[in-house]
Amino acid sequence: MATTAAITLTSDIMSSYGSYTKTMTLTKAGALTDIEETIGFSRRKFAATTATDLIRMADELVDTTATTTSAKVYIQNIGDGKGTIDKATYVTVSVGVHDGTMQEIGRLYGGDWTLFPVTTVDGQDVVVAPSTNDAVVLEYTMFYE
Repeated sequence: MATTAAITLTSDIMSSYGSYTKTMTLTKAGALTDIEETIGFSRRKFAATTATDLIRMADELVDTTATTTSAKVYIQNIGDGKGTIDKATYVTVSVGVHDGTMQEIGRLYGGDWTLFPVTTVDGQDVVVAPSTNDAVVLEYTMFYE
């Protein structure tokens, strides 16, 4: 059973742009074999600006000693979880060791989402830090081999 991701971008910024659609099958590292595992779909509420592990590889059923891995992480900032989406409130998303070196990927403002690859080698956790102490809810999942 394949897991696929699809995206369609439509814009009126340039009249010649039109739209763009791409689909990919999530596969194991260096192979055509489909990814077979997931941590499941979750929601998590944050109410502090403290950097927190959203996905901690050591807590998942992930082989962190493998030399090659493939994992894809989906995260969406759904606002306060009660239907209010504040475009000024964002969550910084980083990958790395929480108490060590982290690489910031970017910011998810209210309603924004991302899908990105991450390595599970050496416990490269996904860390988030809200911009405010106001409630913000993230939906997320990870597909991995």
